[in-house]
Amino acid sequence: MSSISALNALLGSSNSIDLSQILEAATGASSPGIDVNSAVSAAVTAAEAPENNWESQQTALQNQASALTSLQTDATNLDHDMQSLNSVTGPLSAATVTSSNSSVVTASAASGSALGNNIVIVNSLATTASYSSSAVSDATADLPAGETITITPSGGSATTITIGSGVNSLTDLKNAINSAGLGVTASVITDASGSRLAIGSNTSGSAGNFAITSSGGSFGFTVGSAGANASLTVNGIAVSSATNTVTGAIPGVTLNLQSASPGTEVSLDVAPNTSEASNAINQFVNDYNTLITAVNSQYSDTGSGQGALADDPTLGSLQNTLLQALDYTASPSSGNTTTTVPNLSSMGITVNTDGTLSVDSGNLSNALQNNYSDVQNFFQGSSLNGFANSLDQQLTNFISPADGAFTVDLKSMNTENTTLQTDITNFQTNVIAPLKTQLTAEYSAAEIALQQLPSEIRNVDAELGQNNNSSGG
Repeated sequence: MSSISALNALLGSSNSIDLSQILEAATGASSPGIDVNSAVSAAVTAAEAPENNWESQQTALQNQASALTSLQTDATNLDHDMQSLNSVTGPLSAATVTSSNSSVVTASAASGSALGNNIVIVNSLATTASYSSSAVSDATADLPAGETITITPSGGSATTITIGSGVNSLTDLKNAINSAGLGVTASVITDASGSRLAIGSNTSGSAGNFAITSSGGSFGFTVGSAGANASLTVNGIAVSSATNTVTGAIPGVTLNLQSASPGTEVSLDVAPNTSEASNAINQFVNDYNTLITAVNSQYSDTGSGQGALADDPTLGSLQNTLLQALDYTASPSSGNTTTTVPNLSSMGITVNTDGTLSVDSGNLSNALQNNYSDVQNFFQGSSLNGFANSLDQQLTNFISPADGAFTVDLKSMNTENTTLQTDITNFQTNVIAPLKTQLTAEYSAAEIALQQLPSEIRNVDAELGQNNNSSGG
């Protein structure tokens, strides 16, 4: 039965009226009272409607900032690709070296190395000076006291070590030589013939030569090898090297001499590293697609509406910039009147209907193998002013930490969010907090009054009961 129905039933009865029953019928509660906390909370919630609107605006701003930051990261990745492709030490300047006889000489090339074919003849390898001593029974056995060992580095002063006074055995002698800083390293070799001291120069070539003599006659040294420079010719020019790793003979190229083969011509072909170039170009395509897809997704209605940045003019500007950048046409390189690679499609990179790029690996490989300089010219231009520089400059307008469009946009969002938070804080302090205090006091007073109501009702019931009895008598 509803409260109204119950109240009507009571009023229509012929029985005496019980006010506590009337209160219960009207309120639906078996005992009078107010839940102060719930009542205050309900009133405050209603009063906080403006704050809820501000918080919704904050949420929208945070979603926009998050989406814009993600786009900024994608744009930065693409810009790094452009800077790399436009660098004289980047992947388009990388070179590789092919040797016609890798058992004689191999080579590696730094970015920007002189391209072309080179002829190398290795006449002899660089060697390291070494000596070995006569054998003794044991590395720890005493050597003849008073005998001396004298080591003289090439062009240096002689150093003499005397047996005795702490240098008594082959092991002691090894330690003394190694701690003397003579540019040599000593070690003990033990085999079936006993123990011997081996001493080798720390430097190969003639500069590492040294002499060693001993006095006393019971302990001598034999030459293992003399230090000598490598001898080779590079493109007909004689070259001497203290090591078997030769730099400077071919600009940017490091030669690694493997064996001597006098009279044998080895061809070293320094060519563009097409594999590294292909990887860099494909990386550009992948990062471009990531960025343009993220931009396009902001305009796509997924059922819950468009993206957080759909109304942001920065996004539209970025989308136009990316799509228009693909129309770039290269001028021929210096000294040429034509180019085989004037645009992206000429190297196998085409634009799809959604603005993303696709790479025909066969066409790209063909362009790199047969028209490498034109591919390089497309990206770098005649003086680092090609496609890569053009897109780099346009992306910088968005990602510059000083005044890029993303930076300005994010600062504006942050400022607006801060203002909203200030409004929320002030509203809570100046409106909501006093309201809570006021309502809590008012509802608490009403609660006290209601708590006193049952006794008042009993008094009225008693009075009514007495009056009814009097009337009935």
